[in-house]
Amino acid sequence: MMLNVEASFQSKIDLNCDFGEGYGSYSFGQDEELLQYVTSVNIACGFHAGDPKGMRLAVASAAAAGAAIGAHPGLPDRLGFGRREMAVDPGDVYDDTLYQIGALGAFVRAAGAELRHVKPHGALYHMAGRSEAIADAIIRAAKAYDPQLRIYGQYGSLLLSAAQMHGLQAVSEVFADRTYMADGTLTPRTLPGAMIESRASALDQALRMVTQGAVLTTGGEVTAVQADTICLHGDGPHAAAFAAAIHHGLTAAGIRVERPE
Repeated sequence: MMLNVEASFQSKIDLNCDFGEGYGSYSFGQDEELLQYVTSVNIACGFHAGDPKGMRLAVASAAAAGAAIGAHPGLPDRLGFGRREMAVDPGDVYDDTLYQIGALGAFVRAAGAELRHVKPHGALYHMAGRSEAIADAIIRAAKAYDPQLRIYGQYGSLLLSAAQMHGLQAVSEVFADRTYMADGTLTPRTLPGAMIESRASALDQALRMVTQGAVLTTGGEVTAVQADTICLHGDGPHAAAFAAAIHHGLTAAGIRVERPE
């Protein structure tokens, strides 16, 4: 599963979070608090979450804070928050992804900002990690919209391999608030211990990934990762507290937390 990437100490790191995932009169996450600490945001594009007004407001908030703005396309599954896998055709994935990127891109352009990256959400993210056809569909959609877009994907993901093959910049993502299994994949949310609940544990994991290029798995093994960006899930109950602890902890360790340029 691993890409041909040599893990090494990182002197700087991007800290990203999922963003703008409310819709209608429903508000989720801790968006405004997170903007004090994160350097990139992945804005929901209306399929798994988000709506036009929410997208506009999320773009405005992120732009004002100086965070890099990314599209967060997902499966058309609001009821399951985009975290349930669906038997989707790669052609539909291409259309749905391009549609969502374009929708967010319109709000970004209207705000005078720049769309910097694409990161699939939830089940679509993991499906793209395993399926060449799904990964290719997402990358072709991103490239059709703007070949300068960066692609955020889990270290070792086929999504990153597809990005490299199509000439897009691949950004290797690691997770501070999720545990890892021996094969380098995230522990499924259906299993106990999938989420890291302690700020200290989240910071320890982030520091190990950035400074050592490694993560301690649930089975006690150490597996390699490449940390170009660290993700925090914005809908978690401790998201802002985790973001603050990780930002301050990395800075104290001499690692600059900054948006990619």
